[in-house]
Amino acid sequence: MLPTPGTMRCLSLPSGWGLPLDRQCTFGLLLASQLLFLLYYTFGGIRSMALQLWRGPQPAWDYSRTQDVYTNLSLIQLLLPGTHHLAYCPQKPPYLVGPLAIAFNRTPSLDEIWDRNRLVTPGGFYTPPNCQARHRTAVIVPHRHREPHLRHFLYYIHPFLQRQQLQYGLYIIHQAGNETFNRAKLLNVGVKEAMKDEDWDCLYLHDVDLIPENDHNIYTCDPSHPKHVSIAMNKFGYQLPYRTYFGGVSAVTPEQYLRMNGFPNEYWGWGGEDDDIATRLQLAGMTISRPPLSVGRYKMIKHNSDRGNEQNPRRFDLLLRTRRSWTQDGMNSLVYTTLAHQRHPLFTNVTVDIGPAPRRPGTLRPQTHKGSLASLRAAGV
Repeated sequence: MLPTPGTMRCLSLPSGWGLPLDRQCTFGLLLASQLLFLLYYTFGGIRSMALQLWRGPQPAWDYSRTQDVYTNLSLIQLLLPGTHHLAYCPQKPPYLVGPLAIAFNRTPSLDEIWDRNRLVTPGGFYTPPNCQARHRTAVIVPHRHREPHLRHFLYYIHPFLQRQQLQYGLYIIHQAGNETFNRAKLLNVGVKEAMKDEDWDCLYLHDVDLIPENDHNIYTCDPSHPKHVSIAMNKFGYQLPYRTYFGGVSAVTPEQYLRMNGFPNEYWGWGGEDDDIATRLQLAGMTISRPPLSVGRYKMIKHNSDRGNEQNPRRFDLLLRTRRSWTQDGMNSLVYTTLAHQRHPLFTNVTVDIGPAPRRPGTLRPQTHKGSLASLRAAGV
């Protein structure tokens, strides 16, 4: 005897539920819809689900065989006098070497870094000398009390980007004073200051303690989607910690940045802002793109917890309010005071006062050093 259509629809349900057939069907459909919603949220939308389910074979790299980060840099020749009308740089840069040898056992001096990167102009700007760059990228780094990390970063990032034949600028956004550190607000400041200098088509938002390990990780933007780049850090065993993670290094076009109203300004201290940003992307109707795990590898410089960057006790409360606050808290509410805008040989330093962190009842405001700029200079930055 053939089953009826109603029975066919419910054959997959466990027996013995003791429910009428129509209620079993309703319950089964409800359960299936909840499961589909969970998968949709976990994988970040239909596009990301498709990438996960139908992703092709990933390129293989042998990270036991690495190259010095300055390999091939001498092949970049200066433009001959009288040469005009440069052709566009190749779609695929010819100087790339793949996996890079990264070590932090010795901190290089600023003079040594400058001596090895003579094509970089004051302010940390670079334009390919023998072709017309196809992409213009601003690298924006929030910073305070990390001078050794900054030197490592400068040593590796300049040759890395030059081999990619980008036009780029490097901005170090320094938070003055001893107030609690605010990474996200400093990134907002960096975007605003960088766009005053150049019509950048890509904004790389970069932690100072992360060094890319493969120069095929091209520092350009995805014009359709915000890009999370540092998806395979040694800190996490070279795996993505969770699907909505957006921390470390990310890339957005100026249009994407404004569409999500930039980053939140109210996350003082460590934690929470990356999850807030991931939520903003979804609320603005965007999804996250990523390079392959084998390419988006980063090595983190080991360090202790920073004084003044302790865990943010308000981060969970703020995250609960993101859906209500994201259109009011961001680039459209950014307030800061620029104390210095200086073009150093290897980077543009922007020192800013971003205001006081909110106080919890019973806490005292830390004393702010008025000579923050002088102390920055004394530190060699």
